[in-house]
Amino acid sequence: MRSKGFMAVLALGMATLLAGCSGSGPVKRVSEPQVGIQQLTVKADGSWSVDLRIDNFSSVPMQFDNVSLAVTVAGESAGTLAGNPALGIGPESADIATLTLAPSSAARIAVADALAGRKSLDYRLEGTIAATPDGSGVRNFQLERSNTLNPVPGLPGVMR
Repeated sequence: MRSKGFMAVLALGMATLLAGCSGSGPVKRVSEPQVGIQQLTVKADGSWSVDLRIDNFSSVPMQFDNVSLAVTVAGESAGTLAGNPALGIGPESADIATLTLAPSSAARIAVADALAGRKSLDYRLEGTIAATPDGSGVRNFQLERSNTLNPVPGLPGVMR
C-alpha cells in the first residue's frame, strides 16, 4: 500500500503536467518564403506577363503585399518586377501572382532567341518580398532564386 504523501506528490505532478500542456498548441513558425517564375508570356507589345509562384513555408497564413525583384535572363538584366499582389496564402501552401514587366532590349532578344531556338533560358530573381504573418507585423524577406525556363510546345511566346 502506498503512502498518502506519495499519492499527493503524484497527483500534484500530474496536475502540473496537464496544466503545462493545456496552454500550448501547434508551434507557430514563420519561415522565409520562396518565389520563382512559373510562367513567362511574351505579349504582343513586347512586354512580359510573369506568373510568380509564391510558396509560404510557414505554419501560419501570410499576407504577401509587396514584391520588388530584379530579373536577369541569360545573363542580361531585364528590369525590376514590382507590384502589390495582395495575396493571402495559407500555411504551407502556394499561390500565383501575375505581374507585368517591360523588359530591356537585351532581355527581349534573349527570350526571343530561346523561344525561336526552342532552348532553355536561365533566369535569376533577386530582391525583397513583404509579408505579414497571421497576428504579426510586416516582415521583409530578402530573396535570391536561380532557375531555368523552357518553351512550352504548342503555346507560342510562353516559357515555363
